[in-house]
Amino acid sequence: MAERKLFAGHAVRRLRRGQGLTQAAMAEMLGVSASYLNLVERNQRPLSATLMLGLAQVFDFDPRTLAAGEPGGGEEAMRRRLADPLFADIEIDRSELTEWLAGAPGGAEAFARAYDRIGAGGTVASGETEDPGAAVRREVERWRNHFADLDAAAETLADELRIASSDPFGAMAERLRVKHQLSIRVLPIEVLAGLRVRLDLHARQLQLSEALDPPSRVFALARQLASEARTEIEALVRGAGFADRVAERLYRRHLAGYFAAAVMMPYARFLRACEATGYDLELLRRRFGASAEQVAHRLTTLQRVGARGLPFFMLRIDRAGQVSKRFAGASGSPLVESVVPCPLLDAYAAFARPDERIVQLVQLEDGSRWFTSSRCVAPPGGWAGAVRARFVVTLGLAAEAATGLAAARGLDFGGEAVPVGLGCRACTRECPQRSAPPTGRAMLVNEREAGVSPFGFAGD
Repeated sequence: MAERKLFAGHAVRRLRRGQGLTQAAMAEMLGVSASYLNLVERNQRPLSATLMLGLAQVFDFDPRTLAAGEPGGGEEAMRRRLADPLFADIEIDRSELTEWLAGAPGGAEAFARAYDRIGAGGTVASGETEDPGAAVRREVERWRNHFADLDAAAETLADELRIASSDPFGAMAERLRVKHQLSIRVLPIEVLAGLRVRLDLHARQLQLSEALDPPSRVFALARQLASEARTEIEALVRGAGFADRVAERLYRRHLAGYFAAAVMMPYARFLRACEATGYDLELLRRRFGASAEQVAHRLTTLQRVGARGLPFFMLRIDRAGQVSKRFAGASGSPLVESVVPCPLLDAYAAFARPDERIVQLVQLEDGSRWFTSSRCVAPPGGWAGAVRARFVVTLGLAAEAATGLAAARGLDFGGEAVPVGLGCRACTRECPQRSAPPTGRAMLVNEREAGVSPFGFAGD
């Protein structure tokens, strides 16, 4: 895939102002013209490799922070927010948005945070703290769910474990015993009293429930080994600057899980396997001893510079349409932002067909087409008589990038796509499945007529 150009004028401007330099002074130090630097800061020119190298050498600047620092998540994310019907009467073209992000990145980030907070559950009262989960998700998406330092550390550890043994669980258990003085003990369900994993530091044991399946047991050990990447994890946590301790702990837990998945599915080996198999999810699951959900998570993280995978997004949906996990990765897909996914998505059909993978080609109101692949999953840990959770994990990819997927064989990408929306409140299509009118549109009621949609609204 072709590398996308990097526009990060806001970051260069912030660095220059932090150094107290004029554009002319900074340009001279970097060996470029002041006019070129001005264009870079206004996002009218991408950052070249030469300029990034100069920034790193002259100002001891880490180029990796450029991709993580776009205000509001960058132009695509800001366009999704501004597509809300609330702003339907305001015309903002692409050049205006580019100038806004370049000229007032702080204001753009403030708008994005305010919009996300209100969109997550109404207005926030004075003194009320933000939902910790929303704050963590915003930070994860700021990095596009790719943490290069964690991947590098996990890959090194995975190579050491692979050399030590061909049995991942045994190799991890031995490393925990020798290096961390922790033994592994599998206990009956009734002993752990509803827990799946418990670290007992007094007994120096990592205790696992007997209800866990093999991939979950390996993941639990790999997650404990994330302590070997404490330096990288704590640097990311400090950089996030959470004001809330709960958000900080949630983010630390996400990073530990990211490291565990990266140990189970090391970046280079996993990407090679993806490309060789056409991203065949069943083959990947068996080859790396992972669950379907673990593989889906991992597919949203493949954004290493110079070795990028396909930009998948992921949703985990319950029967009520609630989304308990969502990762946009580098997909830029608006589907990730919908509060309740469109009922026309075939993802819901996977609950009734748990042994099948359901694929679908859909089209949004903006004309973009997306390939989705959904499967029902059940978290481990159940037993006879227990309430079992059921979710559908949906992976999605821009249609033009999905033609070579194993799951898409036989699908006519040139044919009709199912018209879907981002939830009834954000969708303006005429639809028999509609449960509410769009936000910001007045409802129209005509006692003498009945249309396809149960709700008429202004602007049809």
